[in-house]
Amino acid sequence: MSTEKLLKAIQQKDKTAIYAYAPMCGTCQIAGKMLDVVEQIVKNYSWFRIDLNYHEDFAERYSIESVPCLLIFKEGQLREKIYAFQSVPHIYEKLTNDGS
Repeated sequence: MSTEKLLKAIQQKDKTAIYAYAPMCGTCQIAGKMLDVVEQIVKNYSWFRIDLNYHEDFAERYSIESVPCLLIFKEGQLREKIYAFQSVPHIYEKLTNDGS
């Protein structure tokens, strides 16, 4: 998916979660498995995964400092960046503990 299409999806969806990773990153592989579980539980988000090796412009636009990174958007606005994937319950709480 191109960065332009990704940005358009962010604007069109009420809630979007974008997982930014690098394929050779061991921590990213663990975080990705945690997100596999969260994605099955949290259905009210549109989920995207992007390899930052191919989305440098996206990384720069949102000042992504390291991988793994989960960007949480609500109504087209970046609400939070998560770098520390502590646990599945932690990520679940970050996504659902907003009153909606």
